[in-house]
Amino acid sequence: MSRLESKLKPLLRSFVDNGPPGCALSVSRNGEIIFEDYVGLADIDSKKEIDPDTIYRIFSMTKVVTCTAALMLFERGLFLLNDPLEEYLPEFKDPLVYRTNGQGELYTSPATRSITVKDLFTMTSGLTYPGEANETERQVAKVMQELYQKDRLGERLSNRAVAKSLASIPFAFDPGTKWHYGLSHDVLGAFIEVITGKSFGQFLQDEIFEPLHMKDTFFRIPKEKRDRLSSNYTWDENGMLRKNTEMDTHIQPDAKFESGGGGLLSTLSDYSRFAQMLANGGELDGERIIGRKTIDLMSSNHLTPENSHNYNWGYLSGYGYGLGVRTLVDPAIGGINSSIGEFGWSGLLGTWVLIDPKENLSAVYMQQMLPNLEAYHQPRLRAVIYGEI
Repeated sequence: MSRLESKLKPLLRSFVDNGPPGCALSVSRNGEIIFEDYVGLADIDSKKEIDPDTIYRIFSMTKVVTCTAALMLFERGLFLLNDPLEEYLPEFKDPLVYRTNGQGELYTSPATRSITVKDLFTMTSGLTYPGEANETERQVAKVMQELYQKDRLGERLSNRAVAKSLASIPFAFDPGTKWHYGLSHDVLGAFIEVITGKSFGQFLQDEIFEPLHMKDTFFRIPKEKRDRLSSNYTWDENGMLRKNTEMDTHIQPDAKFESGGGGLLSTLSDYSRFAQMLANGGELDGERIIGRKTIDLMSSNHLTPENSHNYNWGYLSGYGYGLGVRTLVDPAIGGINSSIGEFGWSGLLGTWVLIDPKENLSAVYMQQMLPNLEAYHQPRLRAVIYGEI
């Protein structure tokens, strides 16, 4: 057993003993897998074990794929990052912003500038997720609920329909002035469709999944692969794991919406190949997907001291934000032993990807549980991996 195995195996077992029923981890360096392990169960009731065929909901790890896909089009000269979004999605012309006056009263007025394509990548567009923190979040919640209701009645939800509906809502702030996690990458999916003339999913299949032999990565679970999908669990108020089936509407075979922010399913090996490609400068097994210098641009910090105040998630201390990815800028602040420029993201149910071109190193972790315990799991995985390379 290698030193890396001797440390990672018990760590993964401790995760399962105290959290998700099962998990899996793959670590690759210089194009070769140096560690891979599958621990625990994909389904508690049937006692089905996590194995190489297990399919996971990767949620926001979709964002890294979406931004990579869009940057491939940037490399082809089909857009520039500072282009106004309205040149491609005219529904975003003349945006409004919610503001409050001195009496705390809400009003709208024109944004100080248009959204740029780059604003979508960097989450500085003014778009949000549904929520209750501000009026934009409340209106996004209302609009998305209406769209999902229409979807249930047969009017299938599409990427462009989502973009058009979001464009009708005043933004939470002037574009470029703040970082705010939201639906920007879902709009980026619609943007890709307009530029390419293909569905978002078909573009990903043709340009990324097929060249990288990612045979089990898709937006909708095929019926013949349904039994490979890991169950998703939630800790209930009694500290027991309860199966959660409420989050699977978007992955059914008849679904149409292909969420660029969180819709993909994948396996450990598939996503590991994608991560290896990025760590290896955009190429894997002779297939060039994206340029090395474009990856450098993607993994550069694009936030400023002025617009980064909301980017304050504790376990991301030391990281900036690039074109759709966290990126390490200050290891000392974060107490992190990885490389400056190490980048990646994570998913709602605890999935995680780490990509380090300097070391030609990548790691992918999979689990399916809420709360996801990412602030506990991910820094420990990173510390062990870098301690042994």
